[in-house]
Order: sequence, then C-alpha cells, then structure tokens
Amino acid sequence: MPSDAPRARDGTQLDELRVLEGPNRFFTRPAVKLEFSSPTPGAAARVAQRAGENVRRLHEMLDLPAPRLAFRRSHDDLRAIVAYPWRRRIISQSIGSSAARIALGARRLQTELAGLRSVAMGPLAHMSQPQVPIVAITGTNGKSTTTRLVAHIAASAGRRVGMTNSDGIFIGGQLVEAGDWTGYGGAARVLSEPGLDLAVLETARGGILLRGIGYARNDVSVVTNVSADHLGLNGIDTVDELAEVKSAVVRITRRDGWTVLNAQDERTYEMRRRTRAHLYVFSLDPDAAAVRRTLRRGGRAAVYRNGWLVLRRPDRRPLRLVPAVEVPVTFAGMSRNNIANALAAVAACDALGITPRRIRAGLRSFALDEATNPGRLNLFARDGRLVLVDFAHNEAGLRGLLEVSRALAGSARVLLALGTAGDRTDAILRSLGRAAGEAADIVVICQKEHYLRGRDAMEMAQLFIDGAAEGGLDPAGIDILPNEVASLEELLRRSTRGDVVTVMSHADRQQVFDWLHAAGYAPVGYADLQAILPASVTAEG
Repeated sequence: MPSDAPRARDGTQLDELRVLEGPNRFFTRPAVKLEFSSPTPGAAARVAQRAGENVRRLHEMLDLPAPRLAFRRSHDDLRAIVAYPWRRRIISQSIGSSAARIALGARRLQTELAGLRSVAMGPLAHMSQPQVPIVAITGTNGKSTTTRLVAHIAASAGRRVGMTNSDGIFIGGQLVEAGDWTGYGGAARVLSEPGLDLAVLETARGGILLRGIGYARNDVSVVTNVSADHLGLNGIDTVDELAEVKSAVVRITRRDGWTVLNAQDERTYEMRRRTRAHLYVFSLDPDAAAVRRTLRRGGRAAVYRNGWLVLRRPDRRPLRLVPAVEVPVTFAGMSRNNIANALAAVAACDALGITPRRIRAGLRSFALDEATNPGRLNLFARDGRLVLVDFAHNEAGLRGLLEVSRALAGSARVLLALGTAGDRTDAILRSLGRAAGEAADIVVICQKEHYLRGRDAMEMAQLFIDGAAEGGLDPAGIDILPNEVASLEELLRRSTRGDVVTVMSHADRQQVFDWLHAAGYAPVGYADLQAILPASVTAEG
C-alpha cells in the first residue's frame, strides 16, 4: 500500500488490498482480500471485523447481494485479514477500499457511498472453464518431479499434454516459454492451447496467494506434502496457514474426480475433509492407518511394499507395478523422497484411467538427467569422484538429498555446497545448516546474489554456520564462496576418489552443468548407476 494509506489513531493500517482472480486460500471463487496490521495485539482483528461489517453494509446499500466473509488472524495477533468473493471486479475492489477507510476512521460511510454509486459496475468475474482434464499438483517438496513424471507417463500413453512447472511451459513435450510458470498466467496459457488431451499444472503457493488459481476446477489434485518453507511471506507465518493455502487445489476438484494425498503427512491427509472428490492416498508405509482407512471407505492407495510400487483398491487384489530399483527417478531405490513422488504420480495416472501397463512403461522410461528433470538428483562422474546437483531448497529437501549422498558415498565423504534463497526465516536457515552439519563431512556456504530477496548475504551465511555448528561441524572449517560454480570447484579441489560432492543448485544451475561438461564430468544415467554404487548399497538392494 502507498505510504499515505490511512491509519487509525492506534497505528492500525491497511497493508494490502489484493484482488484474487481465481480460486484461492479463502474461497473457490475470485475474492478481494484486505490485510491490516497494528503494533497493538488484537487491534488489527477489530479493524478487520469492522471492515467486514462495512463490506456487507455497502453491498446492501448499493442493492448488491451481501457476500460471505472470511477472517484470519496472525499467530502473534498483530495482523488480520478479511476477504470476500466478488462477481464484478471494479465495484468489489472499490467497496473494499471504502470499507477499509471507514473502519480506520479516515472517511464516513455516507461520503464513501456517494463515491461508490458513481463507480462503473464492470464485467462479471470470469474463471476459465477448462475444456481438457486437469491434474493440479502442489506441495512443499516434489512438485516439479511429480508434475514432470505425470506428464511423461501420460505422453507415453499417447496423450498430448500441456504442462507448467518452475522451469517453464511445455506443449507436447516442447518448451514454449521458459521461467517459473507455476501461477495463474501459466495455467491460462496452457488451457488456451488447442488440441491438448491433458493439462498437468504445477501450482505453487505464491501464485495462489497473489492471483488465485487460474481455472475453476480440476479433475485430479495432488498434494505431495506440507512443511516449513517460505514462511513470513504474503501473510503466511505458520505451516498450518501454508497448508490452508495449498488445500485450495483440493477444494476445487470435481466431485467425480480424485484427490491424491500423502497419507504420511498429517496436514496433507487432513485435506481429505476439504474435498468433494474421491480419495486416493500414497504412502511409503503400506500399513499406515490412513491407507487402511481410505481403502475401507472405498478409496484407493498407491504404496511401497517389499521394494515394489503397488496399487490398492478395496475390491481387488493388490497390483504390483514395478520394483522401485527399476524406476530411474528413485535413484536405484536410494531416494525415498522420489519413491514417494513416483507413488503420487502413479496414483494420479491411475485416477486418469491410464492402464497399469502404460504407467509401468512411463515409469521405466523417465530419465533422471539434466534434460528430463533438471536440477533433481542429476549425477555426474569423473575419475572416481561423483557430483550430485539438486534443487533442494528447504530442510526436508536437503535431508532427502543428503540421505542419497551418504548412500552413494558409502565409507567415503560427502562434501556439500549449502545455500538457498533469502526468503526464509532465520529458524529455517539455521535448520538447513544443522541438517548439513549432521550429515556432511565438509560444508561450504554457497552465496546466491540474485536469490537474496532482501537478505544480507553474510547474515545468511552466519545463520548457516551457526546451524552447522549445532550439527557437529567445526565452524572454522566452513568457507564462504560467492556462487555455485566457485563452490563446486572448491569442493572438488578438496575431494578425493570415492567422495560425493553435492551442490544445492538454484541460481546457476546451467552454469554448473556447463562447467561439469567442460571439465570432463559425464552424466550418469540409470544404466550406469548400478555399476558405481557402493557394495553396501547393492547388497541392501
């Protein structure tokens, strides 16, 4: 909001008036959100309540239907939100501005009403009604891999697929627009494409919060998990609030569609109460209580049992699809995170009606390389040294990455380039350092100048170092490097034969790939992976 935005005498002010153009955190329709803050606990909530009452009164006085209201308070009670659905953007947005000014004591109701009567009503809200089936995928970790895997399996089964993810917009397997298109605009672009059989849309937190979801409904929704990430942004301070945002995709799933949920993540599984669709769960624990409950109630499950990906239905015998070690994305079965992602993708494809034979073929043909799934467990080798490049950007992702790195290293060492974007809380940054300190033998801090997002680089580095010290590393041995390539070079200089150098790559991924190729590091495909695994891993397999 501008610096001259009205304030109440106690300092309460309107921080943001945002028009959401599609389904969102609050409603399955477009909405207006008013967010207030105050230095006094409870004051913002009182103003938000008054603003909501004003919204209703102004609608009634303008002979408009009074809308439903949604209220939210922050955990510290210093911020509060009131939101309401809209049918005509111009008048609804104007009513929000007027209601806020009246609630803050800056204007009188009659004065605002006179101005509102002169405002053009504007067109009705329009939400895209999709003409093709949609799979919407959200979650904290694994969204991109699951999205790409669903799209690949469907394309292998003969469908023409439009896909959005954090790397771009893809039509029929071809990149047509690079960039992060996980929001409203990406969905709109794919859904406007003629001749598609399926849209597979990665749906991120930011897009839902800033504009809403870019379509009215989906046929299959997938939630991979919900964990601490991006907290402190856009009014989302807790993991429960983050879960509420991500649940928007399940609330707009068609009644005859399917909602695919992680049975082992409590907040994700709780979303079953918010959907009208059929329930499909996935789980690494085949006997989880949520799996049994879902099957008893007529739902389906995709589970990991005795090394196999297995489909479960209440009226049929379990169907063993494929051993996990034969699915490249699972990294020879070492990546439990990617086994879970594969189960989520399998569930979504089964819900779409793709046959088990075609699902099996798609799983086996999805390569784990920089072209098919860039920045997700991309492995390179030269002279007995391994380099693992991954997008891990929060604690859950990093712990999964280090689990794979440790399995690859066996009795050798893991050397980690640690870094992420600056839009994380101090606690999250420290927890990343702690995870690194607990699992890696050598850590360097990898700064990312273009991902600081308002943070001070050295402040971030110190939080990482503090966390690594809590995890058991000597802070004196942790160097700070300016970028991902410099971090990679330094770790390779310190490495010896058998070591695994692991790079959390976000800002300079292509430069890292280019450097590795120029230095003679060869990509390790699935066929080559088994040959380089430590004996301990192959014995367990």
